[in-house]
Amino acid sequence: MSEANNGGWLSRLKGGLSRSSEKITGSITGLFTKRKLDQAALDELEEVLIAGDLGVSTAMRLSQSLADKRFDQEITPDEIRAHLADDIAGILDPVARPLEIDASHKPFVVLVCGVNGSGKTTTIGKLAKQFKESGKSVMIAAGDTFRAAAVEQLQVWGERAGAPVVTGPPGGDAAGLAFGALERAEAEGADVLMIDTAGRLQNRKDLMAKLEKIVRVVKKLDSTAPHATLLVMDATIGQNAHSQVETFKQMVAVSGLVMTKLDGSAKGGVVVALAEKFQLPVHAVGVGEGIDDLRPFEARAFARSLMGLEA
Repeated sequence: MSEANNGGWLSRLKGGLSRSSEKITGSITGLFTKRKLDQAALDELEEVLIAGDLGVSTAMRLSQSLADKRFDQEITPDEIRAHLADDIAGILDPVARPLEIDASHKPFVVLVCGVNGSGKTTTIGKLAKQFKESGKSVMIAAGDTFRAAAVEQLQVWGERAGAPVVTGPPGGDAAGLAFGALERAEAEGADVLMIDTAGRLQNRKDLMAKLEKIVRVVKKLDSTAPHATLLVMDATIGQNAHSQVETFKQMVAVSGLVMTKLDGSAKGGVVVALAEKFQLPVHAVGVGEGIDDLRPFEARAFARSLMGLEA
């Protein structure tokens, strides 16, 4: 990534996180103007962090770390934001891992899950384009066969990315479609096969059965597949993200997360809470609809942007 592009992305990330940042840092400024870091101040800081969707255990950990260094001393809002940004980066750093395509698997099969409306289809399209730009051949399986709009959207993204999209009859068997797509990807020597899936959580047993069947049938062709199982989540859901991770982990072996729509939310802090609780890799974050608005997750840049600091 060029310096100019990276600078542009960092400013977009900071802009995208501005609502989350203002929610947290505005309260910190109000709390800590000419004030000692006593127990009452720490309790209030904890409440601010919980309200910012960082979760109870993360809020307690961050407050305790601050207390260990500066308890009963005067501290400025800027010092607090810098300290929190460093600690948050420390929590995020172990999970900030881009999605690596292992060339020993050909095709490398990526199963993509998430509830409808999470940005799953768009994420597949953006990742497909990124893989293509890095010199890999990509095929997409439109496994959400019940939503015609999802299939059409994937076809548009497939055209943009130069990736063929395998489709089936409306309402058809998603597992059969995935099996056929993997056969074709193997025959054509594709480097990556991305499989979209349905995401209707209200009939969870039905969804679980469908996801399990997809995994079962692709294993008939390649016992090591899927090689990555991504859960795409919309940051605007805040704390509900926890139950989504739990639910999908029960259905499939989720190997990593993608967070979308950070720019539409004041709940970006939930990424920190998820990192601490689940320790699943966060492969990418999205701050817009554009093709370049989904980028690998960077711990320090995210932490500093969340605290309203220059990344």
